[in-house]
Amino acid sequence: MKEKLLSLRQSAEKDLHSASTSKELEEIRIRYLGKKGELTAILKQMGSLPPEERPIMGALANEVRQLIEEMLQSRSVEIERLELENRLLREDLDITLPSKRRPLGHKHPMNILLDEIKDLFRGMGFEIAEGPEVETTYYNFTALNTPEGHPSRDMQDTFYFSDDVLLRTQTSSVQIRVMENRQPPIRVIAPGRVYRKDEVDATHSPMFHQIEGLVVDKGITMGDLKGTLDAVFKQLYGPQSKTRFRPHYFPFTEPSAEMDLMCFACHGKGCRVCKGEGWIEMLGCGMVHPKVLEYCNIDPEIYTGYAFGMGTDRMAMMRYKVNDMRLFFENDMRFLAQF
Repeated sequence: MKEKLLSLRQSAEKDLHSASTSKELEEIRIRYLGKKGELTAILKQMGSLPPEERPIMGALANEVRQLIEEMLQSRSVEIERLELENRLLREDLDITLPSKRRPLGHKHPMNILLDEIKDLFRGMGFEIAEGPEVETTYYNFTALNTPEGHPSRDMQDTFYFSDDVLLRTQTSSVQIRVMENRQPPIRVIAPGRVYRKDEVDATHSPMFHQIEGLVVDKGITMGDLKGTLDAVFKQLYGPQSKTRFRPHYFPFTEPSAEMDLMCFACHGKGCRVCKGEGWIEMLGCGMVHPKVLEYCNIDPEIYTGYAFGMGTDRMAMMRYKVNDMRLFFENDMRFLAQF
């Protein structure tokens, strides 16, 4: 058996030296060390040896195995180096050519505008407040002085999960949550998605973005509201921007108004974008209704406040001179790449 093991070692050494590819090397490993290899076949004969010779032959067999494994490892490193050199010689590779770069994404135009509005209001002393998109009727309607039976609470106008749970129709619900948890002075904006059963057209969508603003303190007047909004829109759209305030009704503000911005497409003449009006409605606003303050345990005899809610989708249309809101949400890269 000793002669067989020594002969096996010599044969393996010779074969490994002559191997020139990784495939040949693997075949040699299987031939000598595999489950049906030559070394395994020799070891199966150990049982026929006298007991006193078995330890000696076992040690020699382990020595042969270790030697073959070391030669395999050494030859493998050598062959990998040779194969790499041969491949580099075969391949005509110009490493000075520029690599293929993956195109980098960027912010969505809605987020670009939203971040700018946030920074603008932060500079005016406002904080950012957030709240849930799935709301209860209390925060979305009742605490905003919108009682049961009001048209805005109808099933055909709102996405309800149950009689008391719905997708918020406005981020005004965040204002209630803020006033419940702190006392004046309060100065916050609440950006977020809102949902209403609007028919889809150039300026309407069942899902859109809104920024609600709220200021509550002593001595706040309608003049503060108009001055703030006028300054914001001139900053966003340029000093030449024209705004107008129209009396309106909202259950949660009194007095109330809607603010319009002159249409960017026709400059007041009337077109498809502004539906012939010459102006585009941008937001609703007004002085916080005393009942809303009372719901939040704020004394309306001491404090007053103003609130507004602006649709950032329409603001983006005006900012980027886009005539159809749907373009922002169709995920057409040809459109979005322009921003």
